[in-house]
Amino acid sequence: MFRRIAIIGGGAAAATLLSELLERRPAQPLHLDWYTGGGDACARGVAYGTTSERHLLNVRAASMSMFAGKPRGFLDFVQRDDPAIAGTDFLPRRRYGDYLEAEVARALQQGEAHGHDVNVVPFAVDALVPEHDGVTVIHGEESRRADAAVLALGALPPQPLPGVSAAALDSGRYVVDPWGLLADRDAWPQPPRKVVLIGLGLTAVDVLLELSARWPQTTFTAISRHGLLPEAHLHAAAAPADDGAGLVEAMRDTPEIRHWLHLLREAIAQEGNAWRAVVDSLRPHSSGLWAELPLEQRARFLRHARWAWERVRHRMPPQVRDVLTALEQDGRLQRRRGRMRSVELAGDGVLLQLDHAGRADTLAADLVIQTVGLNTDVRRTRHRLVSQLLTNAHIAPDPLGLGVLADRDGHLQRHGADAGPTHWPHLFAIGSLLRGTLWESTAMPEIRQQARHLADQLLLS
Repeated sequence: MFRRIAIIGGGAAAATLLSELLERRPAQPLHLDWYTGGGDACARGVAYGTTSERHLLNVRAASMSMFAGKPRGFLDFVQRDDPAIAGTDFLPRRRYGDYLEAEVARALQQGEAHGHDVNVVPFAVDALVPEHDGVTVIHGEESRRADAAVLALGALPPQPLPGVSAAALDSGRYVVDPWGLLADRDAWPQPPRKVVLIGLGLTAVDVLLELSARWPQTTFTAISRHGLLPEAHLHAAAAPADDGAGLVEAMRDTPEIRHWLHLLREAIAQEGNAWRAVVDSLRPHSSGLWAELPLEQRARFLRHARWAWERVRHRMPPQVRDVLTALEQDGRLQRRRGRMRSVELAGDGVLLQLDHAGRADTLAADLVIQTVGLNTDVRRTRHRLVSQLLTNAHIAPDPLGLGVLADRDGHLQRHGADAGPTHWPHLFAIGSLLRGTLWESTAMPEIRQQARHLADQLLLS
């Protein structure tokens, strides 16, 4: 087993792995160094650090336990305060952040009782030096040796889209990080009249919910390739009609995206257009199916089908859909199809150049907010640790921009000087950096399974 383990990252994935390790009783006590990166949202991360009651979980309460072995964990936690809460409810993400913090506090107490030594380091890691017998962790002028290290960094800091001018960025009228804007209520003392959102996924939904209430006179235009919002959950939960085994087997027989789409359409037609049940039946198998796809088919999926899959796979609560529908009916929200080509500063506002179906268009706004979702492309990141690991060839980027190369157990891959790709025996990742390997690697139902599996590896190695 690895006795000294470094966990790097302060969000939900790191907190879940830490808690899994402290739940165990190995033959010898553990020494855990948890590098949280500082800040006030330890364990919550970006996703659960929001304080807005409007930002809801996109998964029902009964499915949001932190631990694979305790399926009612979150539901039991919230029902202590309000027994009327049902497992089918979509609760504020703030409450899930409370749950994460409470579970980490409990795990730390339990770990101390079990004799584990836990060192919470409120700093970011500047560099890692992995070797075949361990990892050196460096922050500031200090360095520590660990038997194993786990990158649990979450999404990488967002980067401006191509075509955004430096003047637009410097003016503050183009916002790259929407969460910073939402957290700073004083950022715009005079509310903008016209706001443009680039992207129409769940990040855009969160921004619209909060800013439409904060700025009641503001109008919003949201732009994406297809101009479609995420689909919504039904008010009543519905279990899949079957386990999807037949569909999964047919997909594995022919790992080709066009054929898969044909099979999905057939399956939905057989279910009487109950597409949610078909999509949900695939969730436990999605990582295995992704592993079956050759690289060129993965690239085809990202180009042609990713947008459609993500809008039906990552759905919003029905009450959120009702709010957005009302915004559209009131004329405060307009959705447009197109691609952003450029954003330039123009007087007291910004000017966007758009393109759709070969036709150019211009759109003026007071404020543009980038809401394209998770950034996992390590090739473009300014994250200090990831850049160091990449520069020193300690990690290898996923060729499609989906995090880093790794095996399905989370061992990070490097390129050997002579023998080609190899995997580090002591350096792991969990969460969004594994999207290229596992595809489904960002939501809590997948994170908790990864944490349990990784804890098993770390303690049994």
